[in-house]
Amino acid sequence: MAIDQGRVIALGKKDELAEAYTPRHRLDFGNVFIYPGFIDPHCHFMDYGYLLQEANLYGSGSWGEAVSRLVAHQQRSPQPWVKGRGWDQNLWKMQEFPDKTLLDKAFPHTPVIMRRVDSHAAMVNEKALSLAGIDVNTQVEGGLAVKRDGKLTGLLLDNAISLVSKVIPLPNEYTKRKAIREAEKACFGVGLTSVSNAGTKTEDVELFQRMQAEDAMTIRIYVMMEASGTNLGLFAPQGPIVTDRMSIRSFKLYADGALGSRGAHLLEPYADDPESCGLQTLDPAELRRVCGIAKAHGFQVNVHAIGDAAVRMVLDVYEEFLEPCNDLRWRIEHAQIVQPDDIPRFGRLSVIPSIQTTHATSDMKWVSARLGPARMMRAYPYRALLEQNGWLPNGSDFPIERIEPLRGFCSAVTKKNDEGEPEGGFQPENALTRDEALKAMTIWAARANFEEDSRGSLTPGKWADFTVLDTDLMSASEEALRQSKVIATASAGTLVHQQ
Repeated sequence: MAIDQGRVIALGKKDELAEAYTPRHRLDFGNVFIYPGFIDPHCHFMDYGYLLQEANLYGSGSWGEAVSRLVAHQQRSPQPWVKGRGWDQNLWKMQEFPDKTLLDKAFPHTPVIMRRVDSHAAMVNEKALSLAGIDVNTQVEGGLAVKRDGKLTGLLLDNAISLVSKVIPLPNEYTKRKAIREAEKACFGVGLTSVSNAGTKTEDVELFQRMQAEDAMTIRIYVMMEASGTNLGLFAPQGPIVTDRMSIRSFKLYADGALGSRGAHLLEPYADDPESCGLQTLDPAELRRVCGIAKAHGFQVNVHAIGDAAVRMVLDVYEEFLEPCNDLRWRIEHAQIVQPDDIPRFGRLSVIPSIQTTHATSDMKWVSARLGPARMMRAYPYRALLEQNGWLPNGSDFPIERIEPLRGFCSAVTKKNDEGEPEGGFQPENALTRDEALKAMTIWAARANFEEDSRGSLTPGKWADFTVLDTDLMSASEEALRQSKVIATASAGTLVHQQ
C-alpha cells in the first residue's frame, strides 16, 4: 500500500509499487493481516475516559465487593464526590437490586454515586440524596427514585439520576483533557481509529475542536450531540460541520432505559415484574420537535430505544418525517427488542438499526427472565434487521461493554461469550457472516456516519487508517478469533499504537 499525505494512493504487489513509487519511509510488518481502521459507531468516549479516573466496579461478584472497591479507590485517591461504575446485579447470586445501607455505613459524610454497568441505574447514599433534595415524595418524569417499605433505597432509575448529576461539580478542563488522552490511547490500543461519541455536551464539542486544532487529539470522532436547547440553538443553524477528524451532524436522544435495570420500555409487562412495562424517557412531542429541527438543517437523528414499545414510538415519529428510499440515515440505537410487525418499517423508512452484538451475549443468561420465552423471538433480531437495508453498523457501547471491537466481531459471528458459551451459540440464526461482521465495524460503520467516502476501506483516495492483527479474521478458528492481538494501529498512515 502506498500512502501520500495521509491517504492511500495505490495498492498492489510490493515489487510493482516499488517500481512506481520512491517512498521516504517503509513499514513492513511481515506475515500479518491489515484491515481498515476499526470504527465504533456507538460508544461513550468521554465516559470511558472518566471511568479510568473512577472506581472500576465491573465484574463485582456482590454488592459488598462493589462497595469495598469504592472504599479502596477513595483511600487511594480521595475526592469530594466518590464515583464508581460497572456493578451489575445480574452477576450476583441473588440478582436483586441493593440498597444504600452499606454505602451509608462506609460513607456517612461524603456523597457517593455508583452507576450500574448500563448507566441507566445508579446507587447513591443518604448524603447524595440530601444534596440533591430527593425525598420519598420526589417524582420525576421518565425516572424513578425507588422506595421499599416507604423509604428510599438509594436506587435511582434513568431520568431520576439527573437529579443527583446536577449537583455533582463539573470536571475542570485538566480532568477532561486527561480523560480524552487516556480514552484515545486505549482506543488506539485495541485497533480503533474512529469513534462516535453518543450524547455530547456543548463544552465537550468545543474542547474536541480546540484539542484537534492543537494536534492534541488524533482520533477521528463522530459527534452525536445531546439534543439540548444549547446544542440545538448553537449547531443546528450552522448546518453539519465536517472536518478531516470530526463530524458534527447528529442529535442523540433517549426513548427508554435498559433491560438490565428493567427500564427498557416494553409493549407488555416484564415477565419478572408484572407491574412494570419499564420507562418511557422521551415525550413523542419532544422527539417530533427535534426531528423537525434536524431535518430542516440537514442533521441525523439517533435515538436510544431498547424495548419494543420505545422502538415503535420512535418509528411512529420518524414515519412523519421520512419518505421511502430517503438517505437521511436516521438511526435507532440498540433496537434490542423489536415487535416483528415493526421490522419491515426499518426498510420502508430507510431507518438504520445501530446494534451492539456483545449486548446479546452479555444479556443471554437473564434476558429470558425479563421477557419470558414467548417474546424471545423479538430479542436481538440482527439478521432480520440487516436484511431491511442490506447493511448495519455494529459497535460496543463502551464502557457499558468492554472497549475491544474484536469482541463485537466474535460475538457477531459465533454468538458466544468470551468463554465460548453456549455450545452452538445464543440465537445462532441471528449470527452475521464474517464478511458482514467486518463490514459492520468498518465500511458500514463509516456509512452510518456519512463517512464512507473517506474511511472504512483501504482504497485509493481514502485516509490510510488501518489496524494490524496477528489473525486472519476471515478464516481463523473460533478460539484463534478470541485470542486475536492488535499489533499496530495507524491513523493517516502514521503509527499511533504499536505492540
